[in-house]
Amino acid sequence: MRMPLPSAAAAALAVATAALVVLPGAAFAAEAPAASSFTISDPRIKESSGLAASRIHPGVYWTHNDSDDGPYVYAVDSATGRTVARLTLTGIGKPRDVEAISLGPDGQLYVGDIGDNRNGTWDHVWIYRFPEPKQLADATVKATQFTVRYADGPRNAEALMVHPVTGRVYIASKDESKGGVYEGPAELSADGSNVFRRVADAPWVTDGAFSPDGNRLTLRGYFTARTYPWKDGRPEGEGERVDAPWQGQAESVTYTPDGSTLMFGAEGEGSRVIAVPASQASPGAPASPKPGSPSGAAPSPEPTGGFGKGAVVLAVGLAVVFVAKRLLRRRG
Repeated sequence: MRMPLPSAAAAALAVATAALVVLPGAAFAAEAPAASSFTISDPRIKESSGLAASRIHPGVYWTHNDSDDGPYVYAVDSATGRTVARLTLTGIGKPRDVEAISLGPDGQLYVGDIGDNRNGTWDHVWIYRFPEPKQLADATVKATQFTVRYADGPRNAEALMVHPVTGRVYIASKDESKGGVYEGPAELSADGSNVFRRVADAPWVTDGAFSPDGNRLTLRGYFTARTYPWKDGRPEGEGERVDAPWQGQAESVTYTPDGSTLMFGAEGEGSRVIAVPASQASPGAPASPKPGSPSGAAPSPEPTGGFGKGAVVLAVGLAVVFVAKRLLRRRG
């Protein structure tokens, strides 16, 4: 049965629309296996701002709220999305703006109270450190508090990364054009200040994580993520783009313990933590943008921001237009 001309045009439009809407979603589903992704179900976790994969509790991820929650760290079971432990930290002052968490090779969790709601005016921030509990249950734990200052003055930051081999702590500041990666001293001291010194540029970073072998550093922003080779204590080159999911208030990233998968998290009640294979980077991606969201960049309309999916969508759309034109010619 030959389709009437208006119906043929409508069908072509429908196919084009389906290509634009369904295709990215399908590709996204392939990148985020349902068995690995999970939803945080605890209503107390409304501003998950950091993620760290447990090494002694398989499938468990440590997280925390942003500001206005208290000295709490939560353990979430990725199999169910439920909180299996809430730790209350003692031995520290009142947290101001907790933004990141990382697990060191010493088996201790490092919590970064490094945000600055005053846009880089606090003359110091803090890091809290405590051993990862061997048992998962609500508990009170004593933490050590470290004072942090930057060699080039105060700044806002949301990413804290502990190198899994050397144990050295790094912070990435959050600034649209002047952000950078800062290296802490070889060992943190609870006495006096720990001065962090800039070792690389990295604009607009909301979180970062080292691969378990310490050879790569992934930095994410609201719209993009890039993975860099780690060499001589700093990220090298322009990195490779990672197909990070679109998550709105994108705030966190961590590697799974085996290094095969990146877990991307976001703020919001009932937020989704999305798994993306760590090998899915785009080596042919242009050098710009760098980590995070560059100046003047617009958010990608595709869920994962991948150039490859956009090209496929464009190709399908062009093919549909071509078929429609052929139909029009035949009707003529």
